Parts: sequence; C-alpha cells; structure tokens
Amino acid sequence: MKKQFVKTSNYERFRTGISAVENRGAAEASLMLVTGEAGYGKSATVDQWAIQTGAAYLRAKVEWTPRYFMTELAESLKLDSRGRAKDVFGRIAGFIGGQQIPLVIDEVEHCLRDNAQVLEAIRDLSDLTEVLVVLVGMEQVQARIARHAQISSRIAKVVTFMPATEDDVLITCNQLAEVKIANDLVMEIHRQSAGRMREIMNAIATCERTAHRNGTDKIALSDMAGQTLTHDWQARRPRVIKQAAGAR
Repeated sequence: MKKQFVKTSNYERFRTGISAVENRGAAEASLMLVTGEAGYGKSATVDQWAIQTGAAYLRAKVEWTPRYFMTELAESLKLDSRGRAKDVFGRIAGFIGGQQIPLVIDEVEHCLRDNAQVLEAIRDLSDLTEVLVVLVGMEQVQARIARHAQISSRIAKVVTFMPATEDDVLITCNQLAEVKIANDLVMEIHRQSAGRMREIMNAIATCERTAHRNGTDKIALSDMAGQTLTHDWQARRPRVIKQAAGAR
C-alpha cells in the first residue's frame, strides 16, 4: 500500500473549521474541537495537519496533571522543563506565543479529570498566547466540556468527523492501493466498513494480497468470493464475500 495522506471529505471539513477559527472575531476564542466515533480518521487527519503546520502534537494521558502536561509540552518543544510550574508555563507561553505555534491535544477526554484542571491549564495558555488549539476526542466529549463554561465559551468551532462516503472510499482506493480495485469491490468495502477508515485501509491491504497471490494488478468483487474482506470486531467474526456476490 502506498504511503500518502488522502484528503477525504472529513479532511475538507477539518480545513474549513481551521479557517473559521483563524478568522474568528474574539481573539480568546482560539479553541477548535474535533469529535467523532473511533475509526473515522480524526487522529490521522490532525496529525497530518500538525506535521504540515509545525504544530505541537500531544496525546493526552490518563495520568496527566497540569504539571505533567506542561512538562511533556516543554519537552516536545525542546524547552527546559525543570523548575517551578510557573516558570515552565512562562517558557512555553513565550515560545509558542512568540512563534504562534498551534497546539493539538488528542484524546482530550483525559484532560477532564479533577474538574478539568488540565484543560484549564490549556485554556490559560491559549488565552495568553492566542494560538490556535485543536482538541480531539470522542463524540461524547463535547457534552462533557460543555459543563465547563469558561472552556466551552472559547471553542470557536466544532468539527464532527463522519463515516467515509462512497466517493471517499473510491479516492482512498485509487490513491493508496497498488492494484486497481474495481468499483463493485470499492462499494463492498464501503458497505462492510461502514465508513471507518481503519477498516477501509485493512480491506485495501487484503485486496492487494489477493491480487498479488493471483498474479494480477487488478481485482474485482468476484475475485474475492469466498474470502474475508473485513472483520466484524463487535461479533468477532470475519465478513466473508459470498460466492453469489460477484453477480451483483
């Protein structure tokens, strides 16, 4: 499978959200929340954007405290993380504020412990520096953040990742697969995956292996008859293409 990033409809939705925050009216409303179910490509999209823009990217941990968060952020920025928390905060604020380095916090759910003290520290940092902060979490996190008005009022945009569309799957197959995947198989990948990018990627890899095993550079739905295309992780069983499926 080719190693490149595919710009799906979720990516375009994310980029539109970034533009909305960048053009916000209230300077302190510099937070953007990205939500959605697991497997829709949130982390991959935000990680790609962080690489492109030079943003600081951190994955929150269950054990995070405000000091633990600042230590990790300082180290990721190659700043001195020693000394009083006030001093570390000052170094971070001066550095990211001076260079306007965006900040990404993935798995933001872990920042809501102890009355959201870690998220409060992130808010303090964004208030002082006015840098764009992208918070990434599961779909339920928006309601949890809403309980903290001083934080939720600073979220300028909420972007919800949706299941990949048929066009998204077609684009992904065309750009990533090292073999030609026929449209009928693309549609079956979309149906079985329910639009989850993780399953789509696994299905593409399966199609490639089958095509290579058959000594060909293209594959259709009929070529996968009797074989597993994806796995139903909830039922813990493979999804097998039926023999009759090739006649669809």
